[in-house]
Amino acid sequence: MKELEKGIRRRPHLFYGWYVLAASFTLLFVNVGAQFIFGLLVKPMQTDFAWSRGAVSSAAFLNLTVYAISILVTGRLYDRWGAKWVIVGSALLVALGFGLMASVHSLWQFLLYYGVVAAAGFGGTSVPLFGSLIGRWFKKRRGLAESLAIAGHPLGQFVLIPLLAHAITASGWRSTCLWIAGFTAVFNVVLAFGVIRGDPPKFGLKPYGSDTGAPHTGGPGAAVGTKGRQAADSPEDLSLWQAMRTRSLWLFTVVMFICGAGDFFILNHLVAMVTDRGIAEATGASMLAWCGLLGLGGLLLAGPVVDKLGTKLPVAFTFAFRAVLFTMLLLFKGTALFWVFALGMGFTLPITAPILPTLVSKLYGLRHIGFICGFVTTIHMLGGGLWSYLAGVIFDSRQDHNLVLQDYNLVLLISAIMAAVAVVCTLLIRERRHLPPVSSR
Repeated sequence: MKELEKGIRRRPHLFYGWYVLAASFTLLFVNVGAQFIFGLLVKPMQTDFAWSRGAVSSAAFLNLTVYAISILVTGRLYDRWGAKWVIVGSALLVALGFGLMASVHSLWQFLLYYGVVAAAGFGGTSVPLFGSLIGRWFKKRRGLAESLAIAGHPLGQFVLIPLLAHAITASGWRSTCLWIAGFTAVFNVVLAFGVIRGDPPKFGLKPYGSDTGAPHTGGPGAAVGTKGRQAADSPEDLSLWQAMRTRSLWLFTVVMFICGAGDFFILNHLVAMVTDRGIAEATGASMLAWCGLLGLGGLLLAGPVVDKLGTKLPVAFTFAFRAVLFTMLLLFKGTALFWVFALGMGFTLPITAPILPTLVSKLYGLRHIGFICGFVTTIHMLGGGLWSYLAGVIFDSRQDHNLVLQDYNLVLLISAIMAAVAVVCTLLIRERRHLPPVSSR
């Protein structure tokens, strides 16, 4: 091991962080199958167990709630133990959860295995952790590096969703869950131990583009002089508790709650909604796959647009566009319109991901950006889980009351209204640096 690390330091032609980036891309590509398979499981599990759609969707609510908590926990563990052990431990939890899912025979088992065990591992096998990992390896070209690594996520959705749909059709969802468990364990363990292994100091390196002449002056616990303390505790940088006393944070929190609701409604219910209309399941899976690929375009476009126009206008346009898409699908149905809906929604899915830290840093400074972004991300996930569950409940209620057709029309109407509310909330945000409340200065 020591000889390998010495060899790494002797190779000046290629910075080792690029290997870490490639491994992160690969892991996000592979791990996306476990995170997005739920939408493919809804109707097969309804058929096998005669569960209501609301009952199946309750697992998505629990999963996303635990997932949101796991993001905060794995972030803390990463700071203490490093990425390698967090990735390995998280991947083994995901593998265990999906392995146990192959033996599910009751709803409580599904809730436990998918909603708790697998979800507890999602925080260390998805975008937030790998974004933090790449951020520690790159100072120069950090935006490019993070975009390249995160691209594995939408590309994985594009490639794997049709393959998983075919596997479910050919061999059943139980066997597919076992395959996911195996691939998750093998790829994450091998690449974590073989490539990622640690942060730059472990290899005697500094982040790419670092000023080698500038010594590190410490973090939150470092000793500082009077000027240093004044800079660290600058009143320009608000804590989460101070930010909570500003209207802009709550407006943006509402926006992100609505964003999560729309995101996970599509990811968890699109295939079921399409097949309810008589469209083939393979076509629905293709729509979900292309939804992910279009997300890559939105992700790459978001950064330059935000640099040119600021954050409010791109976010407001995103939700105005979503309101139009939800309204269109409410009024008109058909294969072509479902394709337009899926591709349009897919383009908007990842746009708020790069906008979140940009807006938070602009409003509240950098010192507490991780904690504030973590809080907002948690609300985003809870919105996704709650609306995924309620969408299933509303769907069931339309059948129970013998309405004209068991469908998602009411869900689409409410989603369109929520998107319009998000537009208004976005425009009301004060996009300028906020100061701490007078009582806390």
